[in-house]
Amino acid sequence: MDAIILQILNGLDKGSAYALIALGLTLIFGTLGVVNFAHGALFMIGAFCAVTFSRLLQLSHEIVDETRTDFLGNPLKVDVPYLQDWFGPETGAAIIDWAVPLSILFAIPVMLLVGFVMERGLIKHFYKRPHADQILVTFGLAIVLGEIIKANYGANPIPTPAPAAFSGSLDFGVWLGFDENAIIYPYWRLIYFLFSAVIIAGVFAFLQFTTFGMVVRAGMADRETVGLLGIDIDKRFTIMFGLAAAVAGLAGAMYTPILSPNYNMGMDFLVLSFVVVVVGGMGSLPGAVLAGFLLGILQSFASMNEVKSLLPGIDQIIIYLVAIAILLTRPRGLMGRRGVMEE
Repeated sequence: MDAIILQILNGLDKGSAYALIALGLTLIFGTLGVVNFAHGALFMIGAFCAVTFSRLLQLSHEIVDETRTDFLGNPLKVDVPYLQDWFGPETGAAIIDWAVPLSILFAIPVMLLVGFVMERGLIKHFYKRPHADQILVTFGLAIVLGEIIKANYGANPIPTPAPAAFSGSLDFGVWLGFDENAIIYPYWRLIYFLFSAVIIAGVFAFLQFTTFGMVVRAGMADRETVGLLGIDIDKRFTIMFGLAAAVAGLAGAMYTPILSPNYNMGMDFLVLSFVVVVVGGMGSLPGAVLAGFLLGILQSFASMNEVKSLLPGIDQIIIYLVAIAILLTRPRGLMGRRGVMEE
C-alpha cells in the first residue's frame, strides 16, 4: 500500500506539469483555434525566467575581507551580493535562497509580453490557415526559441535549487498512519502540486465567475455572434493567449528545482502534453486537466521496477498506448466536443 501511495504522489507531481501545459494549450486552441506546438517552449522560457532571476539576485561585487587570508597571509578577495549590501547579510541571503518562488514575480510580466508578441507577431497570421500549417510554423518557432536559449545559456542543465526550508523530505506516511520512513516524499514536489492546483482553480474561477471570462467562454462557443454584439473578442482572445503563456511559464519556473532547466525541456514536455490534450478532448479544459493527472499517475505506476521487469520500456510508451486505446473507443477524447478537429 505504501508503494501504491508513493506512485500516486509521483503521478500527481508529473500530472501537475502535464495538466498546466495542457491547460494553456487548450485555452489557445479553444479561443483562437490554433494548434500551438510552441507551447512547450513557453514552459522552457518560464524555467529560464527562474534561472535568470536567480542570477540577477546573485549579482555581486568584489571586496577585500580582512578577516580571511590565503596561505601566504594576504587578505582574501570575496564576492558579496548587492542584496546583502542593501538589505543586510541575513535578509539578502534569504532573498537569494527564495529565488525560485520569487521568480514568479519576474516570470508573469515576461511571459505575458512573450505571449502578446508571439500572438500579434506570428500566430494571428495563421488563424484561418489549415492546422497543418499552424503545427509547422509553431514547431519551427519552438526550435528557434530552443536554439536561442542554448546560445545564451549553454546546452547543459542548470541546477536551480528550491529554498533550503523545502529542500528536504516529508514523512508523508506518518500522516496516513504508516510506520515512520514508510513514505518519504520531497517537500518541493508537494509544493508544486499545491501550486498547480491553485493555478488550475484560478483559471477555472476566472473563466467561470468573471465577466471577462464569461465573454471569452461565449466567444469560444460562438465567436461570430459575440462579435456582432459589439464586443472586441479578438482583443480578449489575445489577452487569453498571454494568460495561457503565463500559465505555462509559471509551470516551468516552479518546476526548476525538480528538473534542472535545459534548452530541450520544452520539446520533452510538449509531446506528452499534446497527447494529454488529445486524450482529454481538443478544446475541453476539464478534459485537459483530468487527462493530465490520469496519464501522470499511469506513467508513474509504469515506471515501477516490478512493472518494468515484466514489460521493459513500458514507462516510455504507456501514455501513447493509453491514448490509442481511448481514441479508438472515444475518438473525441474523454471530454471532447462535437465538431472540434473533425473537419
